[in-house]
Amino acid sequence: MSEPSPATLRLPPLLVERAVTAALEEDLGSAGDITTDAIVPASAQDNARIVARKPGVVAGLDLAEAAFRALDPEARFTRVVEDGGKVEASGTIARISAKTRALLTGERTALNFLNRLSGIATLTSAYVAAVEGTGARIACTRKTTPSLRALEKYAVRAGGGVNHRFGLYDAVLVKDNHIAASGGLANALNMLRARIGHLVKIEVEVDTLDQLEEALCFPIDAVLLDNMDVETLKKAVALVKGRVVTEASGGVTLENVREIAMTGVEVISVGALTHAARSLDSSLEWEE
Repeated sequence: MSEPSPATLRLPPLLVERAVTAALEEDLGSAGDITTDAIVPASAQDNARIVARKPGVVAGLDLAEAAFRALDPEARFTRVVEDGGKVEASGTIARISAKTRALLTGERTALNFLNRLSGIATLTSAYVAAVEGTGARIACTRKTTPSLRALEKYAVRAGGGVNHRFGLYDAVLVKDNHIAASGGLANALNMLRARIGHLVKIEVEVDTLDQLEEALCFPIDAVLLDNMDVETLKKAVALVKGRVVTEASGGVTLENVREIAMTGVEVISVGALTHAARSLDSSLEWEE
């Protein structure tokens, strides 16, 4: 499956508007930017650029642009790098021409979104590069910031990764506690098949090869091989023989991800992509 080119990566406008509106409301409260409004004339115009302080992969430009346009509908936002593209340290990401008040007031909201999502994209890109040539794909998890999941999962795609399920509603993942609560895997799967739609996929989490053999007796779509060492993963892949999608999860780091990928698993899910990524630092600099 080919990944989208950087030029095709865009967030849904409704999602962008909702996120930016909430962020600006949080920052402006009921009184607005009392510092800028007191100092800067309403008619003043200026030019600025967003500059990366470290190298990385960019994501979140739609949100940054929307933050400035919400404050100045006539603002001009010119992208030098598109989402999914790489930027070097001191490289220009975008240029903005707008009312000075909009530049000053929208700066932090724009950079908060851009830096956070670019950090996720950058870390994802490092994992993707680490498994290049193995055939394994890097996926995110549900370990995301509350209310920002769709944005953070978008950043994973910008970094070359793929998305696991978005929530509890769009795919089935049967874990050990589900099996215990339902009286066994057979009971759990029978109840699921009676209720879910025909397009919903089912994945079963297993910790041992014995559990994997049991899971493969049922019509499922994928197995999550949880916290298995490399040798056990190799045996698990051989046991599956391509009948279902194999996913490795648990204890994945940049140091061991290639070794895991070399076992033949098709997907490697990494919670750290979203819960441990460091923001890619960038700043807004004035231009004459």
